[in-house]
Amino acid sequence: MAEAHQAVAFQFTITPEGIDLQLSYQALNQIYLSGVRSWKKRVSRLRNRVIKGVYPASPSSWLFVVIGILATMYMRSDPSMGLITKIQQHLPLSLHVSLSAQGQTMLSALLFSTLLWLSLILALRFCLKLLLSYHQWMFEQHGRVSNTTKIWVTLLRLLSSRKPLLYSYQTSLPHLPVPPIKDTLSRYLKSARPLLTDTGYERMTDLANQFESNLGNRLQRYLKLKALWATNYVSDWWEEYIYLRSRGPIMVNSNYYGMDFLYVTPTPVQAARAGNTITALLLYRRKVSREELKPSRVPGTVIPLCAAQCERMFNTTRTPGIETDVLQHWQDSEFVAVYHKGRFFRLWVYWAGRLLSPREIEHQIQRILDDPSLPQPGEEKLGALTAGDRVPWCQMRKQHFSSGINKRSLDSIERAAFFVTLDDEDQGMRGEDPVGNLDRYAKSLLHGKCYDRWFDKSFSIVIYKNGKSGLNAEHSWADAPTVAHLWEYTLATDAFQLGYTEDGHCKGDVDRSLPMPQRLAWDIPSEVQAQVCSSLAVAQALADDVDCHVFPFREFGKGRIKKLRVSPDALIQIGLQLAYYRDRGGFCLTYEASMTRLFREGRTETVRSCSNESCDFVKALEGGEAGDQCRRLFRLASERHQNLYRMAMTGAGIDRHLFCLYVVSKYLGVDSPFLKEVLSEPWRLSTSQTPVQQMELFDLKNNPDFISLGGGFGPVADDGYGVSYIIVGEDMINFHVSSKHSCSETDSHRFGAQISKALQDIMTVLSADTKTSSSSKGSAQPQSKKLL
Repeated sequence: MAEAHQAVAFQFTITPEGIDLQLSYQALNQIYLSGVRSWKKRVSRLRNRVIKGVYPASPSSWLFVVIGILATMYMRSDPSMGLITKIQQHLPLSLHVSLSAQGQTMLSALLFSTLLWLSLILALRFCLKLLLSYHQWMFEQHGRVSNTTKIWVTLLRLLSSRKPLLYSYQTSLPHLPVPPIKDTLSRYLKSARPLLTDTGYERMTDLANQFESNLGNRLQRYLKLKALWATNYVSDWWEEYIYLRSRGPIMVNSNYYGMDFLYVTPTPVQAARAGNTITALLLYRRKVSREELKPSRVPGTVIPLCAAQCERMFNTTRTPGIETDVLQHWQDSEFVAVYHKGRFFRLWVYWAGRLLSPREIEHQIQRILDDPSLPQPGEEKLGALTAGDRVPWCQMRKQHFSSGINKRSLDSIERAAFFVTLDDEDQGMRGEDPVGNLDRYAKSLLHGKCYDRWFDKSFSIVIYKNGKSGLNAEHSWADAPTVAHLWEYTLATDAFQLGYTEDGHCKGDVDRSLPMPQRLAWDIPSEVQAQVCSSLAVAQALADDVDCHVFPFREFGKGRIKKLRVSPDALIQIGLQLAYYRDRGGFCLTYEASMTRLFREGRTETVRSCSNESCDFVKALEGGEAGDQCRRLFRLASERHQNLYRMAMTGAGIDRHLFCLYVVSKYLGVDSPFLKEVLSEPWRLSTSQTPVQQMELFDLKNNPDFISLGGGFGPVADDGYGVSYIIVGEDMINFHVSSKHSCSETDSHRFGAQISKALQDIMTVLSADTKTSSSSKGSAQPQSKKLL
């Protein structure tokens, strides 16, 4: 109702005595305070722009340079070697007239000092960029650090000694290099070998050789030209062609979810959980806006990761188009959009220039929960438009949501900081069927009822009737680690910092003069209602086909794995290969997501986890070979997997390079049988690890029940599995498995059981001889903790 207050801030009537003005000082005060908040944010952004613009130096260093230059001049020395005199000679004539000779000299010295200072900043930034381009440290064996790497670490620490802002490193991060085409093709053929027959491998080798000698080098030249011009030669095409140009539903196919604590629900009061969760998210947004978050780094090191994905975290929505969607981002938003029982609301979260307290937001949410009004015609299932195919949604949006009350209401959703669903169901691991309830909880977060989420928003928060929470995130603007960082902060702030009273309510007081949340108004014609039904049918069929299974693996965790000197991620990935082999009787093309955020605007790269080495180990174990032989093969497979992961992180991956070559070929209008075949291969096993990035927020020793469930995603292939996992603490790994009911060969529960058995069998093999297992190399990240 804030705009209503502003609309009646002043009224006037014409009387026989003249014009009678009636001012609403309360409303004018709200306008004034809102303006003050806006100007404070502008000043803060300008200050941050200056600070990060001169990093790794500081703005105050300019003063030291000026003092140093003036001091040397005072001592009758010219540190500029005549440049100050040259600058003085070229000053405008008006300054020669208005300033004395000494004043002209001082001004020239200031100009020279500023130029010298800027030159030093550019030199420092160039040095930092060179240092961040060095990646050999990742490939060095544990305990055998080269002198080059030791010197590199020292220099990097010196240049990173100042406390950086969130985006301070952005201009110093190196650009993603374009790998030599010969290397990429060689790595591809090696990755494809275990999946092909001898005849098939020979045919693919011939195709690769023909591609390299004919079309490949031509496409490579164009790609190198783009790499010289663009900040990142992959990311813009990846965002557009993989995500935004998809015309099918983004629900299940693209969006992913994050879950609440496994064992704990901080409060059973729905409005209170919403109050703390919304507050925590807005506090995180404030940190992002002020750049107060520490830059993400490679765990245990001082090496920064690109923070560009944080820029569109809030106030962002994906709008549909005929050929491609568009990501729209607004600088700020003072409200969130809320959905409850078929009705949409706009909830203002700022009042009198301040953020509402958690207790006040709870009060506002409770007003929505208590609102007895019914949905308007066509309103209840309107969100299904975002869950179905993109083209019909685009057509409806252009025809019926481009003006009038529909546009105003749609703007309130799309411009909101984020979307909140107050679900009318209970979820979580509860009752007599905890396993089934966890699966239903995952499905609810992935797609809900197909109309009670707004899948176009950058992320939507779901607060269930029993206080359980979760989120659904749109994928095009960022990858899971960025959202996981946000969700970790939200859960920890909610439970450990904001907290609740003894009766489960938020802390703080309530300003009773707060305006009511604004109910959004709609005028939904029959044509839109018909399309809503069509989109809902498409989305419902997709949702019904998803088979989700979530299970905590408690037999062992990171602690026991690392005692054997084994990479936890490598062990899990090899375990997935063993589980798939047992489940389907063979191997498949396997996708593991790796990040390329060591480079500016980096996103992801594919680790092809199914290797010759992992297949050899699986065959040996299933063939009943001796334990020593199995352990030797496992070590080879583990080392191979770690090397593949490192190469993917450092820009020497396979799939993004081939993808970009394919895009260039399409722009040139030429066909490549090799690229067409490679990019059409199905990923029947798609996997991803959800990283735990802020363990300092969770005190698992004193609060062992506050364990995160992580999150998951839908299956990528119709006849495949999607597997997400999170390594929590030292003794647990949580798995999320998805597949499709329509495929008779897949079953998420069966595959989950195979994963558990495979991990236990591998641990039995490795534990049989601690001497051989201790010689295994640690993963890149544990190595870095020792190194940096």
